[in-house]
Amino acid sequence: MIDDLYDLIGGRRTIWAATESFYEKILADDSLRHFFKRTDMAHLRSRQSMFISMLLGGRVVYTGKDIHGTHAWARNHGLNDAHFDTFLKHFRAALEEGGESHQTSGK
Repeated sequence: MIDDLYDLIGGRRTIWAATESFYEKILADDSLRHFFKRTDMAHLRSRQSMFISMLLGGRVVYTGKDIHGTHAWARNHGLNDAHFDTFLKHFRAALEEGGESHQTSGK
């Protein structure tokens, strides 16, 4: 059943659009932007898209860093639960926008 979710939501194109939207929101947010000042955003977008695709049943294997190591610098620079809640808010909005644009495109 989970294998169908990736295709059901529109596959790679929808995941990529949602990932792009998510990071646009993050970089526009004054409370979060500073956590990404040392980040190669193109690489991050690629890895995040890969990770989400894998979680949703796409035929993709995530080859990025482990989550603890990935977030160490941010945690050492003040990342906390309130920031995480804001990330989730932006991620949900990006997913909802991706679903709407997918539905309006007739796919």
